[in-house]
Amino acid sequence: MAHWPHVYLLILILVIWGLEKLFPDFVDRAEENLLVFIITSIMVVSFGQVVARYGFNTGWAAALEYNTVAFSWLILLGMGYGIKVGLHLGVDIVLNAVPKKISKILSLFGAFAAMIYGLLLLDSTWLAMLGVDVRGGAIEYWLKMWKVGIGSEELRYPLFMQEMFDIQPRVHRWLVLVVLPISLALLSFRSLQAFIDIWRGKRDTLISGHEAKDLVEENLNVLQD
Repeated sequence: MAHWPHVYLLILILVIWGLEKLFPDFVDRAEENLLVFIITSIMVVSFGQVVARYGFNTGWAAALEYNTVAFSWLILLGMGYGIKVGLHLGVDIVLNAVPKKISKILSLFGAFAAMIYGLLLLDSTWLAMLGVDVRGGAIEYWLKMWKVGIGSEELRYPLFMQEMFDIQPRVHRWLVLVVLPISLALLSFRSLQAFIDIWRGKRDTLISGHEAKDLVEENLNVLQD
């Protein structure tokens, strides 16, 4: 298997890490805006389809595939972002019941497990070094799509792009699936960051166990005001 996708992913992670060090607010806004753009596009396409079908008896043939792909991107990119900002739901009854040192160890294990999970899905061939007979992962699957060059089912390049770049009408599937290796690399990277932050005492856990309670406390006096 070619190793150039690994190199590009590593470069991407290093660039994101460097930008976070230099411009943390910019990176935060960029990630948030990307997720907002994706979910907004889903809403716009869905609403547009309703208007087009019921109002004009027409519609976009690729709307369903676009929404499916966009929702997948939203979930996959949201995995790493959720770990970064601590938005993932979790049950912390055990963490609260044990001593603080044990709770920290369990939180570190959770961050480590999330990182290993991301790496396994990204490329499981590294397990061969441990004597495990396995292969596959997001990188290998994406690379296969890159080599084959097949297109998506309904998504089409704009006509001017087809003519300008002399490309096939259907959007390449590798372009649609590029989010797989990127999102899993980000998941592993964010889990590593969380592990380091928990180790240094900058955060307590990997999960958000009291989001409902915190929301109630924040808005306790809203009605009274």
